[in-house]
Amino acid sequence: VPMGVLSCMKYLMFIFNVLVFAGGTCLATMGVWVAVDPAGFQGIVAARAVLSAGAWLLLAVGIALSLLGFLGCCGALRRSRPLLLL
Repeated sequence: VPMGVLSCMKYLMFIFNVLVFAGGTCLATMGVWVAVDPAGFQGIVAARAVLSAGAWLLLAVGIALSLLGFLGCCGALRRSRPLLLL
């Protein structure tokens, strides 16, 4: 495999992982926002319990995606197989 192709794959994996990290950060931010100020979302969701559970779910999924994206970025830049497999 030519070196240019490997370099291109490395940077594409880095960009994809940055997008995953940004998406996870946005989800975690939304989860914190809904957990702290649920008044803005009361009209959308009728039950308070569903809103609270959804906020914590958004927060957990966002943190997990952010961590995965960050480790993927590190793995892509360092060409670390274990980090990329994680």
